[in-house]
Amino acid sequence: MWMRKAYVEVLVRYTREGQKIPILIIWEDGRKFSVDRVLDIRRAASLKAGGQGIRYRCRICSKETFLWFEEGKWFVEAL
Repeated sequence: MWMRKAYVEVLVRYTREGQKIPILIIWEDGRKFSVDRVLDIRRAASLKAGGQGIRYRCRICSKETFLWFEEGKWFVEAL
């Protein structure tokens, strides 16, 4: 199933080393979701929506999902 890139606003905390840690995602319709935990960060491709960048495997509302940072913008895979 092919999905689209849904660009989202992300509130980010920066570590002393300069690493970006997402803490809040603001969806297209204004809903806000806290990132409970970042489980993994790595360079990867989005096989469902296309594109590649830094992939954040996150737990949001007790559900595991992916968030990408690509060319200065954040996106998630959406239908």
